[in-house]
Amino acid sequence: MKKASKPLLSSKLKAQSSKEALIEREEKAASRYPFHEISPHLDIKISPRAKRMALRVETKERSIKLVIPKRASINSAYEFALKNKDWIKQTIAEIPSQIEFTHGTKIPVLGKDRTININYNSTLRKTDISLNNNEIIVFTNKEDASSRIKRFLINLAKTELSALAHEKAEMIDKNIQKIDVKDTVSRWGSCSHDGKISFSWRLIFAPAEAMDYVVAHEVAHLSHLDHSPAFWKVCEALSKQYGKGSGWMRKNSGELMRYGS
Repeated sequence: MKKASKPLLSSKLKAQSSKEALIEREEKAASRYPFHEISPHLDIKISPRAKRMALRVETKERSIKLVIPKRASINSAYEFALKNKDWIKQTIAEIPSQIEFTHGTKIPVLGKDRTININYNSTLRKTDISLNNNEIIVFTNKEDASSRIKRFLINLAKTELSALAHEKAEMIDKNIQKIDVKDTVSRWGSCSHDGKISFSWRLIFAPAEAMDYVVAHEVAHLSHLDHSPAFWKVCEALSKQYGKGSGWMRKNSGELMRYGS
């Protein structure tokens, strides 16, 4: 047991050391080159996996991430960012502002716009939240109930996504071992080889056909852990409005990051 653990420990230490070295290199790059003058919203990320330089829009953080391959020079990365200065400025300006969970704010939930109706009362013992046809009704003793509203929406998302996923899994005679709902920023869903599925809670803000498509996509991976023609055939069969749902996610999914913190 001890002998087998040494290579694993060594591998972990090496990976940690490599990560720390990349972070140190990023810090040195930021101090030596005036990336902040190109844009105060520009962040740099040195990636051991990236094969080419790229600018990635981070909607939630209202920033642009410059992804730099590990072997690329920082000087070339700076020149690349400088050439794209106007695009960076324009893109940042076009990123929609965040929509906070405050009284009177209208947000889409389960395919329908709902107005947040917050009723504050300091004598209440706890926060109670309910959803009706047009409103999210909040009774609370919190001056800022946004975190409670977020928790309510995450739980609602898990309930709805889980029910939909199990329904679709039954259609192809597959079992889901576990469903998680997380606050992810790079994926709307994932499926592992052991039957565990994960979704972003922000799918609660997507139209019904878009949420349905993402669930169908991940459940289809229970049959095919790839993106082969066979996989897409199952995905399309499981989707209620495949074209409309996949099209919305492709064009508008960034909008989902606007809601809440």
